[in-house]
Formats: sequence, structure tokens, C-alpha cells
Amino acid sequence: MRDVPIVSLESQEGLRLFQSNELPERDQEWHRLVPPEARNVLDRLEVTRQSIIFEIIKSERDYVNDLQLVKDVFIDPLINTAPVREKNLRGFVSEVFNNLDRIREHHRRMLGSLFARQRDQHPLIQSVADIILEASLLFVSEYEIYIKNYPFAEARHRTELKNNAKYQYFIEQCMHDPRIRKREFITFISRPVTRLPRLRLLLENSLKHTAPDHDDVKELPLILDILKQFVRSTEPGIAAAEDKVKFWELCESLTYHKGEIIDLDLYDESRSLVYAGPLARRYRPDPMVYSWADLHVALLDNYLLLLKPETRQGGTVRRSVVSRPIPLEYLRLASFSEPAEMRKEKVEEGGLFDRFRTRDIPMFPFTIYHASDRTHRRYTLYAANEAIRSKWNEYLVDAAGVRKVRQEANMWFAPHVINEGFFKSPESILHSSGSFTGRILSAAPLSSMGRSFVAVGCPAGVYVAARGEADYRHVLHCSNATELIALPEHNKFLVLSDSGLCSYPLDFIARIALGHSSVDLVESMKEIVIEPGETILCLRAGRIGHRRMILYVTKQIFQVTFQALEVVNPDASGSTRRNFTGLHSFRHFHESLTVRQDIYHLTVLHRNAGICMDKGIWIVDPTNLKAAGSESATIIPNFSGAESSPPLNTLRTRCASAKPLGLVHCEEDELLVVYDELGCYINHYGVPIRSSGYLRWESKATSFAHRGDHLLLFSFEFIEIRTLKTGKLVQVIESNDIRLVYKGLLSADNTILVAMKAHTGRGSVVDKIVELVETSELMTPRTASVSAAWEEWDM
Repeated sequence: MRDVPIVSLESQEGLRLFQSNELPERDQEWHRLVPPEARNVLDRLEVTRQSIIFEIIKSERDYVNDLQLVKDVFIDPLINTAPVREKNLRGFVSEVFNNLDRIREHHRRMLGSLFARQRDQHPLIQSVADIILEASLLFVSEYEIYIKNYPFAEARHRTELKNNAKYQYFIEQCMHDPRIRKREFITFISRPVTRLPRLRLLLENSLKHTAPDHDDVKELPLILDILKQFVRSTEPGIAAAEDKVKFWELCESLTYHKGEIIDLDLYDESRSLVYAGPLARRYRPDPMVYSWADLHVALLDNYLLLLKPETRQGGTVRRSVVSRPIPLEYLRLASFSEPAEMRKEKVEEGGLFDRFRTRDIPMFPFTIYHASDRTHRRYTLYAANEAIRSKWNEYLVDAAGVRKVRQEANMWFAPHVINEGFFKSPESILHSSGSFTGRILSAAPLSSMGRSFVAVGCPAGVYVAARGEADYRHVLHCSNATELIALPEHNKFLVLSDSGLCSYPLDFIARIALGHSSVDLVESMKEIVIEPGETILCLRAGRIGHRRMILYVTKQIFQVTFQALEVVNPDASGSTRRNFTGLHSFRHFHESLTVRQDIYHLTVLHRNAGICMDKGIWIVDPTNLKAAGSESATIIPNFSGAESSPPLNTLRTRCASAKPLGLVHCEEDELLVVYDELGCYINHYGVPIRSSGYLRWESKATSFAHRGDHLLLFSFEFIEIRTLKTGKLVQVIESNDIRLVYKGLLSADNTILVAMKAHTGRGSVVDKIVELVETSELMTPRTASVSAAWEEWDM
């Protein structure tokens, strides 16, 4: 290279003005600061390279100035004027600006090095690659943090701008600063997102114009590789963050039907929006006419939402939920291959007469449905083309599969099969010959002689086996054993069958199961508690106060009767009721309670019992049933004043058409009334709370169980597991012919036994008995303040 003439003082002054950003914009070019005689000795390739190096330094200067403006014009005044609520101010600054200050300091140091190199070597800078390489090794980690957070920062700013008039005014005032030059706030906070890709382009251009024998030919590819890998690594993070922001915007726009309490678990960290887009649906407002409705359908990783297209109310986007959200555990796919159907639309463009014409647009249908309500919750949706329909099919299949895998890996209650294959029923009357136990009707865990057993009631009688053993022994020949109750502290085993309610010594039942005693011997020790002539609708055992109680309901022609027995030790009983053995094990309370309506279930409370009937749950004292029949009897929920309260009246109407199943402790001052189709929260006076809202189950429950903070609802095909506090659906177990056969007698008894149909084959239907084992950490005992809620009803 030929010698370059000495640069004039005028050029050095121009460089000083450039670095201090005092040079007019038109003069901020390399060739404007270099005398013609200096340019003329360089070849064209080097002139271009020097211009690019100058542009790199210039862009770095402007970048650092903009980052400083963010601090001077936005961050510092924001902290000083506090247009955002003070308790959230620091968090807001951290969310929106994140680690921008650390990025600014990195670039300030790099700019200082670039300026120093420029002053030393201007107008012919040998290289800046070493400076950029050293800095890039330090700042890429900070950029990764900032860029992946950027979508959240922008969304947080826009949300505050929309909802906070003070913040909106603050931003408007910032825009009046002349240094801003009419640029938007978003432009400034997005500068780090675009800086490194722009720097990469400049360096690539510099490399193209670098002589093959120059050192930059070796160093620049190192920098470009670092920046390339960085940009590639941040793209998934940016995409994920943008998807998260879109998901949050969707969540904030949702509006639900009034009254229903829906917890979609939207703000869990793992929640995501899988796919969303416009679809259509046909409906029939008139028997002779089909009409079309446009929908916005959103597929989350846990629910499918059918929404109306967005509307704006005061600048706020709203999307109404058209139909109840479908959990992916219940979502089923039907046809995705039906031929296109034509949708007539008016011609919007054209001449005057064209506007009265219609055109046919092909719409491609696919059908989905809810697994527990295949008829009423069946939806045929229409996509605009075959590609979109195929994409929906792909996303729905994948989302349902991923959801299933995650659920199976994170179960709150794990099904543990105790026995599968022993209990069989004939598939039809043609195969009725042979040894069959019949389907499982009841079950109970037993403890005796230091061992654990499982008893199972069937049409053929009662079978017992030690835990872990596959073969059960036939211990009692009573037919249709629909209820089994083990009372180890009283050495009692109660069986409700066609023979009535009978009591047997528990230890002898265990001995028969082990083959150490005979069935005839235990039959001779049977105590008849309730005669076989009485039709028993409900039977429940539990502890009420200090008493072990047996509660039951018998049916006559036009009425049903509620009665109670106390289980006592033989030497403590004052009962006049005797059987042929002369033992006194049960004491009758002489009063009974006659009810002139159906009774569905019985609930054991703290000091009282709940009788579940049409009007609600009747709270009674089993030891004083005469008082229970008075006008002051407590029936919950208490719907007093429903005529003047539309939400309460809606709740009353819904509850009137449902069957109450029982009552559960929830919060310290809340209780949950469980119906077969819904649930509602009440306070300790029985009055509905939470704005008279209600929970709706996905399947119609036949029974329920309560464990810790969870409610388990049992239907024919599904077990729903929900949180008590919000009703959030956390797990679904699917099977066939599900029956809750044991839910426990005491709070300390966590055993839940479920019978299910296992399979059909070789002329028989096989049942299995399953224990639901809680996998989460066991809850600590509830405090006295929780049970105080029951005390309000003297429970």
C-alpha cells in the first residue's frame, strides 16, 4: 500500500465533532472527514472497507446514546414521578427495562475503545475486529436475557398504557423531549433486539471488502460465528415469549357466562397457546334455514375454547366463551374427511347490481365432541380450506397426546390395581353356568391379627383376601352384599345384603380368609342389626361427636324414614335389643325421622348428619331426631332472598334440578355443597358465597370422595379430581363401569377403593378392584378453626 499523506488539523477537528455527536448529519460519513489526497491513494475496495468501519463506529455511538436516553428520559423520571403504583413500580421497571443498564455499560466500554482506535489510526483504521470480539464474548449472555424477556416487556408496557391514565400521560410527556426525535417508546426498548443482527450485517459487509491477506479475514469469521449462533439460539426463546404474550392477551380478553366459576389454570407457568384461528359453525335459527356463525377457536395445552370473534369495548379486546371449555382429557375427534359444504356470502365488491348477488365459498368440516356428553356437546366446525383443516387435526391430536403423557407423569392419585381377574360375571344368560362371583358391589379394607385384608361384596356373597394375594376366599354366603363396614375398634364387620344388615366378629372373618376357621362357625356368631324385611336405601357409618354411629334410611310405600344406631361394646350397652347370642352391640335411638321426599345420600358431619334430599341437605342430630323435625330445622344451601337476587335465584334453579351428594370442608370459613352436576360454596350459616357462583362437573357424578385439598367425583366412565378451593380440574382417570365401593369412614382413613370393568372375554365380564393412592404430600391435620365452621350448626 502506498504511503498516506499526513491528515490535516481540519480532519482531526471533524473527528472530534463526530465523536461528540456535534457534526451535522450530512457530514457524518468517512469520506467527508478524509482529505481527497488521502482517499486517492487507496484502492476502491479499501475505501469501501473504511466507510463500513466508520459506519460500525457511528452506529455504536448512536446505539449507546439511545440506551442513555432510555435512562435519562424514561427510567429516572419514571422512578421519580411514579405514574405506576408505588408498590409495583420497581417490579414494573424490572419487567420493562430488565438488564438494559448492564448492556449499556458493556457498549459504553466498547465504544470508548472504538473511539480511541479511531483517534489513533484515523483515517486508515487497520481493524476493529479485536475490540468487537472481546466485547461480544462479554455481552452475549446479557443480550440473551434481554431478548428472551422482550415480548413480556412490550406486553407489560402496552397493558399499563391501556389501563393506567397516569402512565399514558407520562409517556406522552416523554415524547416531547427533542432528543427523542418523534420516535416511539417501543423503538427504544427494542433497540437491543435489533442491534446484534445489524452489527452482524455490517461485519459481513466488511469481510466482503477485506483484502485476502488482511488479518480480519481470520478474526471476523470468529465474531460472525458467535453472533450467528447467538441469533439462532435466541430465536426459539423469542418465539416462545411471543407465544406466551399472545396467550396472556387471549386470557385477559376472555369473558364467561355469568354465574359459573371456571378455573382453567391459565396462569400456570407451563400453560401455552398451542394453536388458534378462525373457524365457522352452522346453526339453525329456523327449521328451514341454516345460518353461519364465525368463531375464534383457541387450543390451549389443557383446554379447547370456542370463542366469538374479538370485539372492542373502550379499547379493550373481548372474546366471549360460546360454549363451556372442553378439557383435553375429554376431547375426542370424529370425522376430518367429510366433503366441503358451500357457504353463501354476499358479493361485497362490484357494481350496483352485483351487491345483490351471492357467491358460494367451500368450507371444510370436521367434528369433535366431549367424551362424557357425545350428543349435546358435539361440534362440527368449518375451516376455510383443506390445509387449515389438516392443521387443526394435527394440532388437536398432538395436544391431546401431550396432555395425556403429562397427566400420566404427574398424577395426584395413582390407580393401583389390587386384583384383576378373580371377580367375574356371565356375559349373557347363555353363559350363566359356572362359578361366577358377579360384579363387585362393595369393598372395605380390614385389619386384624396384625395383617391387612381386602373384603369384596358381590351377588354371590363376601370374599376376603390378604393384601397382595390374587385368590380370594368365600367367607360369607349372603347374596348381594351391597355395603361392607369394618369397625376394628369394636371387632365388628357389618354386611348389608338381602339378609338385612348383619354384624360378624371381624377377627373370625380374617381367620376364615386365612383358612384358620370355617364359615359355619362365623355364621353362628352373626348378629342381625336390621331385619331383612326392611328396604334400606342408604347406609353410612362414621363418628359423630364421641359416638360411633350407623345411619340408615328405610323405604315404605309413600315415605322414607331416617334412623340411627350407636355401636357400643357389649358390657356398656343399655339396649333392650337382643339377638339369639345375647350380645348387646348396637343401641337404637328410639326416635326416627320421616321424610316425604326422596333421599339420595347420607353425610357424616362433625356432630351432626346431613340427609341429602330434593330440597338440599337437611342437617339433623341423630341422637335427637325429634328436634330435627321442627320448623327450625336447618336445610342448606339457604336460598332466602333469592327472589330479589338474580345470581342467587339462578343458583337455586340449578340446584333444584340436581341431586345433592354431600358436604365438604373447604376453606376455614367455607364449605362446598356437592351435587351430581355441580357444586356451590356456602359459609358456616349455609348461605351461598362467591357471588352465588357455582362449579360444573364435566361428567354427572354418582358419588364423591374427599382427600386433603382435593375432591374426587365418580361417574360411569370418568373420575374427576379437582381442587377444593377453586374447583380446578387437575386429573381425569378414564375407565368403564366405574363404581366407588369404599370412600373411608374416618378422616385418618385415606383408602379409596374403586371397582371397574376390566375386560370381556370367554363368556365372562371381568371386574378389577383399584385403590387410588394419593401421590402428593399428605396434608397436615386441619386446625380447630376449620372445624369451627361446623360448630355453627352444632356439628
